[in-house]
Amino acid sequence: MGKSSKDKRDAYYRLAKEQGWRARSAFKLLQLDEEFDLFANVTRVVDLCAAPGSWSQVLSRVLIEGEKFGRAAWQDREAKFRQQMLQVFRPNGSEAKQEPGLQLGADELKPRKHVKIVSIDLQPISPLAGIVTLRADITHPATVPLLLKALDPDYDSSTKSQQAAHPVDLVLSDGAPDVTGLHDLDIYVQSQLLFAALNLALCVLKPGGKFVAKIFRGKNVDVLYAQLKIFFEKVHVAKPRSSRASSVEAFIVCLNFQPPKNFSASLEEPLGVGYRLSNITHDTSTSLPLTAMTVLQNSETGAWDAVPRLARITDGDGITDVEIEDHRPSKRDDVRWIAPFIACGDLSAFDSDASYRLPPGHVSLDPIQPPTAPPYRRALELRKAAGGAYGNATAKE
Repeated sequence: MGKSSKDKRDAYYRLAKEQGWRARSAFKLLQLDEEFDLFANVTRVVDLCAAPGSWSQVLSRVLIEGEKFGRAAWQDREAKFRQQMLQVFRPNGSEAKQEPGLQLGADELKPRKHVKIVSIDLQPISPLAGIVTLRADITHPATVPLLLKALDPDYDSSTKSQQAAHPVDLVLSDGAPDVTGLHDLDIYVQSQLLFAALNLALCVLKPGGKFVAKIFRGKNVDVLYAQLKIFFEKVHVAKPRSSRASSVEAFIVCLNFQPPKNFSASLEEPLGVGYRLSNITHDTSTSLPLTAMTVLQNSETGAWDAVPRLARITDGDGITDVEIEDHRPSKRDDVRWIAPFIACGDLSAFDSDASYRLPPGHVSLDPIQPPTAPPYRRALELRKAAGGAYGNATAKE
């Protein structure tokens, strides 16, 4: 969380510091859980790209310490209030009967036992209660044995197995690259990060597990949706209320992991085929006879020809453009899957894009956990050595 004037007027930025969260992104996970009930029956979690640790902090406070937030906390307060009213107005000498669905002791924490949470990031993460942190690269195959060892101390790395003996219930990934402002490039780099997170999740998820990851919305979200449907029963694209509408970020929420038959996950062979995919595609295309009937069937089904035809168009200036001819029938409309898009939260929540007026006498709080290894640390050291932001003149003042 930064200290700019806009951040100071951001409601979620201030709420995060007031409630003790490391970053405002904690509200994104809480709102996703409120919509999809992500933490139900969850005891084993892997948090990828976890720094600075706000999502891991949510996992620690909800799964380990037993705290409740959002709608669940409101329901508990309402239940406690109604039960107190029943005790106040009950007849003398009669015992209070608890209504169905009401729970007493809403303020009492109910820690869960046997909870295992592992957080991974290239950047160092300050310690959190009950969280095992690993400093590793999720795109490197060597990370899988480290993760499996953290999940199961009895794991034998000599077996070279990349399947978890005790799979996890939930895999989270809030990672994103350093954006350049070129949206097409940013979306591509983010898709590669998502690809790495998915491959690692396939190694440790149990059947019926859940996978949540950040994406950058683009024109091919429906393709991503179709690909994830191969492994999960339900796939949604969600936009938490705390995520700024001006940002292209969203979250892909995958529920009920159902791996294909005989599927074996491995980072050395991503998605079960790895780098053999191009060879498999080439062998399949060359094994099919290129007859007139094949081309006709492709045209009737709206598919591309096995061998694309190139059209060369030369303009008056002698410039030649090469285009791929589309031989699909013009009368057939393209069929595109529309990924379900869900906006988490309601209009009563704070607007993440709005700048709220600071109240009189407002005192800005310091961040709960300052960055441990910020990439701009070297720039700060050089500026300090130069005498401040404006040179030695500022230092003398």
